[in-house]
Amino acid sequence: MNRVDELVAMIRCENRSPVRFMEVCGGHTLAINQLGIRSLLPDKISLLSGPGCPVCVTGTGYIDSALRIASNPEVILTTFGDLIRVPGSEGSLETGRASGMDVRLVLSPLHALQIARQEPGRQVVFLGIGFETTAPGVAAVIRMARSEKRDNFFVLSAHKVMPPAMDALTSRGIRLDGFICPGHVSTITGSAIYKSLARDRHIPCVISGFEAADILETILLLLRQVNQGTASVEIQYTRAVRPEGNPRALQLMEEVFYRRDDWWRGLGIIPASGLGIRDEFRAQDAEYLFGRVTMQGTEPAGCACGSVLTGQMTPSECGLFGSVCTPDSPAGACMVSSEGACQSYFRFLQ
Repeated sequence: MNRVDELVAMIRCENRSPVRFMEVCGGHTLAINQLGIRSLLPDKISLLSGPGCPVCVTGTGYIDSALRIASNPEVILTTFGDLIRVPGSEGSLETGRASGMDVRLVLSPLHALQIARQEPGRQVVFLGIGFETTAPGVAAVIRMARSEKRDNFFVLSAHKVMPPAMDALTSRGIRLDGFICPGHVSTITGSAIYKSLARDRHIPCVISGFEAADILETILLLLRQVNQGTASVEIQYTRAVRPEGNPRALQLMEEVFYRRDDWWRGLGIIPASGLGIRDEFRAQDAEYLFGRVTMQGTEPAGCACGSVLTGQMTPSECGLFGSVCTPDSPAGACMVSSEGACQSYFRFLQ
């Protein structure tokens, strides 16, 4: 018997009552759907997709603000590829580029800074989205730009931190019996950030890797906590995650960013869940030059991304899914990224 079969057998022995576990990492959402994890589990175990895809939780207002900035002919707007097709209120960055805006795909914030070095007469704006995984790298590039006295490089920050969103899910009446905690985020933060969820909300938390055996072992660990009536933070992904995380990366984030209220699709405004750029680095802050971003914006009519991201609906229950909204023509943000619940559901579970 291989490890996966062993874990499935142990899960079936441990599963005594209906439970609802939520993953809050887009990588886990993709892996669970791609690997067919649900098909291996007893019917009493429900896996819900949470707000773990940064493209999915970023509001249409951010896209609208980016398009407004890009409409300036002096601006080069730089972005990761999965953001370019996210719908705003009146189009996407892809349609903006087609209309003549200078929107360029980059592989990293350092790539964007290199463009600023090559184009000193243009204002280069990097669209900074993501959680604790990507924020330290952006912080390092902001600090580098300041040290160079680079006056034409800016970041439009929509960076967010995960624990406040996880707490908001539990405090707003969404029934959960455990969290499959994000692996990549936790390599930066360590495990301590989830302790209040376990202690105050009595929600079991297990940090998981991304292989089939990782996810199944995580589900087994969560089941054991549920059966014992306990709630603690465990690390399944021990080959990558240390309890203390990455202190240097955390220091970089703290040096460059500060916590501020932010808007999440499906959850609204969550206090202290976003990362703004500190005044010491405002020479690289696009909001200081171009104005504050309105995060929320107008959502597409009929789009149920918010309900999908909070585990209240599966993608197939949305009226737009698979007809009006497909990966080739996404109506909502959850269909854009490969880590979005709707796209991975469309690709692997139809």
